[in-house]
Amino acid sequence: MDNNRIDELLQHLQATQQELADEIDRLLEEKRSQFHYSVRQGRVRFEQGMRELQRRYRQGLLRYVLTAPPRHLITAPVIYLMFVPIVLLDAGVTIFQQICFRAYRIPRVRRRDYLIVDRHQLPYLNAIEKLNCVYCGYSSGVIAYTHEIVARTEQYWCPIKHARRANGANLRVEGFFEFGDAEAYRRGLLRIRKQWDSGTATPLSPERKENNADDTDLSG
Repeated sequence: MDNNRIDELLQHLQATQQELADEIDRLLEEKRSQFHYSVRQGRVRFEQGMRELQRRYRQGLLRYVLTAPPRHLITAPVIYLMFVPIVLLDAGVTIFQQICFRAYRIPRVRRRDYLIVDRHQLPYLNAIEKLNCVYCGYSSGVIAYTHEIVARTEQYWCPIKHARRANGANLRVEGFFEFGDAEAYRRGLLRIRKQWDSGTATPLSPERKENNADDTDLSG
């Protein structure tokens, strides 16, 4: 499979992702109507009577704890201990991008686009379930937020593909320079450090290398 074919597949994937995002937005609107709620300034607001109706499905705390599988109770401390490193990670990558991305002129990642914490507003959840949902929403959001910050950092400092495929790699990797293509790396590094418009980078194709000799200036 040549690079042109990969580029075609990436363009198709990006188009499909946009189509999927549009469809999810449409479906969300349908579900908001079905379950009678709206979202205003980050707050979920249920229509009159719906909140009381949903509270009927809330399980009491005592019953929730007494009927919990033993493995849940035993592993709960391990799960909650992970909150500390996750908070430190959140703070660390936020400080990192505020300092380094400004210096490198890399567009900063918007934290609010990744951290969505709203499931605790559901009336049918008890206090423990709400806490769990806050924890899950925050943690998964921090990981996604960190992933994008790391991907942009990698594009700036080492936009080279690996010698073998890595599962879970950011789509930007597909636009990195080929492993072993020293000429393309030296000619195109400065240009790829300025390319942030999409989720993928685009290194120089062989036919364009001769027309981009100025890219060898790596001072930026």
